[in-house]
Amino acid sequence: MTHPDHLTSDDAASLATILDRRTGLAATAAHVRSFATMMTERQGHHLDQWITDVRADQLPALHTFANGLQHDHDAVLAGLTLPYSSGAVEGTVGKLKFLKRVMYGRANFDLLRAMALHN
Repeated sequence: MTHPDHLTSDDAASLATILDRRTGLAATAAHVRSFATMMTERQGHHLDQWITDVRADQLPALHTFANGLQHDHDAVLAGLTLPYSSGAVEGTVGKLKFLKRVMYGRANFDLLRAMALHN
């Protein structure tokens, strides 16, 4: 899960050994890395080429992922291009869900609201 540039020499050697053992694993890793780069550097203009490259390889799991990206192409392209993020909203929603689960659904909305505001 670590960026390849941050691996120790032993970990890099282990990764190379693992990628060499299974056909298609190195290609999968390369596609995943390039998609991660698209996400972190907001390079949405590379999306169509990435989907084409994935479909050119015999990687059924990535084909399914690429088909899903193609199905929601406009939304994915916006997410990979625009600087806007729903991270803060998602964090707040997750916190509210956690609080509600902690209370096992016994609290009404007013108590849930008070706990959310005080936490």
